[in-house]
Amino acid sequence: MKKIASIMAGLMLILGFSMFGLACGDTNSNKINLVEVTHSIFYAPLYVALNNGYFEDEGLEVELTNAGGSDKGMTALLSGSADIGLLGPEATVYVVDGGANDHPVVFGQLTKRDGSFIVSKTDTQNFQWSDLVGKTIIGGRKGGMPAMTLQYVIEQAGLTIGTGADEVNLRTDVAFDLTASVFDSTNAEYCTLFEPTASDMETQGKGYVVASVGLESGEVPYTAFTANKSYLENNKENVKKFLKAVMRGLEFLKSATVEEIAESLKPSFDGYTDNDIVTAINSYIASDAWNSTPVMSESAYNRMLDIMDNAGELDNRENVPFSKVVDNSIANELMAELVAS
Repeated sequence: MKKIASIMAGLMLILGFSMFGLACGDTNSNKINLVEVTHSIFYAPLYVALNNGYFEDEGLEVELTNAGGSDKGMTALLSGSADIGLLGPEATVYVVDGGANDHPVVFGQLTKRDGSFIVSKTDTQNFQWSDLVGKTIIGGRKGGMPAMTLQYVIEQAGLTIGTGADEVNLRTDVAFDLTASVFDSTNAEYCTLFEPTASDMETQGKGYVVASVGLESGEVPYTAFTANKSYLENNKENVKKFLKAVMRGLEFLKSATVEEIAESLKPSFDGYTDNDIVTAINSYIASDAWNSTPVMSESAYNRMLDIMDNAGELDNRENVPFSKVVDNSIANELMAELVAS
């Protein structure tokens, strides 16, 4: 998978970078085209910043689109249709391994663990990971962090991936944004979903949330902001303002009541019930989902590589050192300014 991803990334680089000067190089523009991997309350600090006017306070206009997967989000970055991507860092690892010079880099971490939840077709009481033995669970797309982290958790529990009666049948052939519909229309007993989709499935009587993958997997830099090196160089101040607004959103989450948070998130989730939104907020607060700083640590990055290694999606770690994939310079500068103020 990693080799295929690298080849595809290389082709996209050749086709796409010619557009960057038009789409991403305007240093006089305060508009940021942001693409997200999926739409989830997992990214609450971002939506709070959008809905509470924090980006406007920084003089920025942020236009948000949903990619429906890190692979598609990375394609948007490479084609020049997006300036910044909120993606799984593994997508950046794959592209960096392709060898391009002006490749994307991670410049700010948002979440620090897996944000998905195990959803069961039956109301399983006191769920144990051993309950997955002999069952099918839809884990998303092969090579994506949801599937790789789930595999890691299953194997850390001492279970074996496979189709035998004493193994766990982990499906990795379903596109990230189709997981819920495929789960609903097939005989798979389990799947993983982000909130508020997981709670919405429960509200509809189509599934039951039985466990948090993130609480089992431990801390890992699961979702981060990514941009091309040239964009960061040409738009440093806007990028710093962008991160500042997101950090303000995070501070709001720490100080506001659940009801106040839900009110701020409603404009981004108007298709969901108030109860689903509140449940999702409480779930992510309980799992300590958000990183306290946009600065990604090298130890966290290496843990992500461990998970990729375990899934067989990383051929040579030497090709993707921390210093090549992550650029903390703007995040460090911002945090120094916030501390000083």
